[in-house]
Amino acid sequence: MGVGGRYIEQTWSGNPAGQTRAERQPGRFDAYIPNPIAEYEPELTGAISSLLSDADGSVRELNRLDSDRTLQIEALARQLLRQESLASSRIEGLAISHKRIGEADYDPRGSDDRRAVEVLANIEAMEQAIQVGAGGRPITKETIVDLHRTLLSPTEPKIAGFIRDKQNWIGGRYFTPLGAEFIPPPPKEVPRLVEDLAEFINRDDLPATLQAALAHAQFETIHPFPDGNGRVGRCLIHVVFRRRGLAAHHVPPVSLLMAADVDGYVKALTGYREDAESDWTTYFATTTVAASAAAEDFSDRLVELQEDWLKKAKVRSGSTAAQVIASLPAQPVIDVKKAAEIAGTSEEAARQALNTLEAKGVLKQVSKRNWGRVWEARGLWKLLDGYEKGLAAPSPAE
Repeated sequence: MGVGGRYIEQTWSGNPAGQTRAERQPGRFDAYIPNPIAEYEPELTGAISSLLSDADGSVRELNRLDSDRTLQIEALARQLLRQESLASSRIEGLAISHKRIGEADYDPRGSDDRRAVEVLANIEAMEQAIQVGAGGRPITKETIVDLHRTLLSPTEPKIAGFIRDKQNWIGGRYFTPLGAEFIPPPPKEVPRLVEDLAEFINRDDLPATLQAALAHAQFETIHPFPDGNGRVGRCLIHVVFRRRGLAAHHVPPVSLLMAADVDGYVKALTGYREDAESDWTTYFATTTVAASAAAEDFSDRLVELQEDWLKKAKVRSGSTAAQVIASLPAQPVIDVKKAAEIAGTSEEAARQALNTLEAKGVLKQVSKRNWGRVWEARGLWKLLDGYEKGLAAPSPAE
């Protein structure tokens, strides 16, 4: 079983900007052009079919979690999405703590934390991917380009939303493709391959996990953009899961597991290009099952934390303070205006509730001024970062 492709020899004229003689040298290299995938018919073994069925079922089971477990659906969905986006960024070297993201998310326009802004853009792109998957409209090349535009507009507007018109490569030297680990298709091949990939994503005759796996691997093989390919490619996973109806509420945080074993992820993805697609499919399906289980475990931990807040606060059900506690997993950094909006009450009532929750040890004030005060949920950052460390993810930077 394999999608397959071919290598095509290309000429490199050299780069006078290179810092070493080797980087300035002309030469020849082989670029890889994957076969079209829109009409690809995989031949699945019984073992892989069973594993794909288990993976599809695990995502469906995750999405059966509901608000009867105390935690609101929206709160869990938001934190799973945030985990997924941070992990996807972390794979690309953008390591950052949940605390920094939460504080930047409170006031993204006022944040001067460039790395946090980059990760927030990834969260927005993930949200857009989910909306695209739920929208019911056919996926097109422009759909994929729009995801890239959302991802890079805040930090790299000059290349955001533009398919590359130059050769790119992975690994090796910065100024030359000669000696690179992998060289994607020449620029002239890219538009048609992206259009073909969009057609593949519109299919509904394959197991959803298989479709998500192949869509991601094919996208990464094409590498259609100057930057941001890994993050956009992982967004496509969730386009498929939502479009196929598996992830109606919660995304399985597959990037979280990939970030915990980047070498294994890259090795499996490389196998896709080397006609070992079954290895990639097995890796992806196994990761999806593990990610779904991890998300359910994470949900249980969030419920326990929220129950601890309620025990500390000793507030009556339905009160402003109780409603703020219910919102904290999704809104961990909060001010009076936001609390009043959440509870549907006056700002004075919201201020009293926040002061009470601070006194009870549920909230911690993170601004020192008396006006425009801001609070954050105690224990949530520790839970989030500690949980990811438990999966062997790289330690986030404070």
